[in-house]
Amino acid sequence: MMLKTTPFNAEHKKLGAKMVDFCGWEMPLYYGSQIAEHNYVRQDAGMFDVSHMTILDVVGSGARDFLRFLFANDVDKLKDVGGALYSCMLNPSGGVIDDLIVYRLNQQDYRVVVNSATHDKDITWFYTQAKNFEVQIIERTDFAMLAVQGPNAREKIKGAFSAAKINATNELKVFYGITAEGWWIARTGYTGEDGYEIMLPVQEAEDFWCKLLACGIKPCGLVARDSLRLEAGMSLYGSEMDETQNPLESNLAWTVAFLPQERNFIGREALEALKREGLKRKLIGLVLEEKGVLRSHQKAIVPGIGEGITTSGGFSPTLGLGIALARVPINTGEECFVVVRDKELKTKTIKPPFVRYGKKVF
Repeated sequence: MMLKTTPFNAEHKKLGAKMVDFCGWEMPLYYGSQIAEHNYVRQDAGMFDVSHMTILDVVGSGARDFLRFLFANDVDKLKDVGGALYSCMLNPSGGVIDDLIVYRLNQQDYRVVVNSATHDKDITWFYTQAKNFEVQIIERTDFAMLAVQGPNAREKIKGAFSAAKINATNELKVFYGITAEGWWIARTGYTGEDGYEIMLPVQEAEDFWCKLLACGIKPCGLVARDSLRLEAGMSLYGSEMDETQNPLESNLAWTVAFLPQERNFIGREALEALKREGLKRKLIGLVLEEKGVLRSHQKAIVPGIGEGITTSGGFSPTLGLGIALARVPINTGEECFVVVRDKELKTKTIKPPFVRYGKKVF
């Protein structure tokens, strides 16, 4: 089967990127040093091709009611046009079908960005649940998507923006988006740094990429994106959550809006039952206190309490330490050991994130 390609594919190859199959897309794993790419974003500015993500416009008089039913978080929190909301989309048993960001485009319509790995099942779920609502779902394959992230990203990007885009974004708040000359520019990201996620017409993509390079914004691949989101304590679908895991035990309770009580959403009954019964697990951060590297799917031992498992792990370039996210028994305290090559390594438990805006936060 031929891999799908983004509008930036030729540019990645010009720069010598290591290209891999990522969820059916040919994507850049890295361009050179993976740690250098990570550090560009933490210390300056880097950019990621995220055109493999799925953009859906949910439009029509029933869009609000549909999304209030479909998502665990409540789009009624988006009081202002341009506002963004992070949410999970659940199945009836409370498992996570996907996590996503939804933007309010205008008084009636919304834009949703979902994961590439879940494209087919997400589209099917949207259409299945939309049958009783006056709503239209439009997949925006006419857009490319770039993330430009880092402490200097918003300043450096001005060299690639038109005057109109600079004016539109000068006062843009965190977790808001705005339309400028046919582009959607949002102050959101997946790295724990400031910056933008930009949706732009496919035919303008390559030119904009070259302008960003000329501004000194460095290209970064999938490896750096993963180490950055791990340091930021951000969940990855298929690792920290999936259809067998619920948001309450995945450090995502804050994304579930149980109020107002009268709002019905898919998975609500299952989550309320879980709350009544008492949660049995939680998702925490682990920091390795000795030499070694933590990986996913390693056994986590909590002495006298039980066992869990790491969901994501790796080396933190910012901290110079091994870190991981782990699902463990609910009453886990400060003591936890991770089994690495048949040896139990001591870790410090923390509440994620590990790093925010380039600084250690534990």
